[in-house]
Amino acid sequence: MKPHIKEILIGLVIGLAANMAGTYLYIFFFSKLSLESTLEAALESDFLGSLIALGAILNLIVFFILLKKNQNYRARGVVLATVIAALAILISKFF
Repeated sequence: MKPHIKEILIGLVIGLAANMAGTYLYIFFFSKLSLESTLEAALESDFLGSLIALGAILNLIVFFILLKKNQNYRARGVVLATVIAALAILISKFF
């Protein structure tokens, strides 16, 4: 595997993990319900896309940290993870 592809995949994993962590942190701090209850309520009331979008805010911080460290390929992976999150939001809104 080419070295830059490996770095992009590492960035993708970092971005997906940051998105999940951001979503969890938002639920932990701003929801009175448990994680499972909040996700079920969000799915029922068509709010899941908004939760994913709020979790993706953490990707912005990770992206700039990676750029500051001159890890451009990993930063590209984080952007790819953000695009995947946007596609997930699009799918959750229309289907």
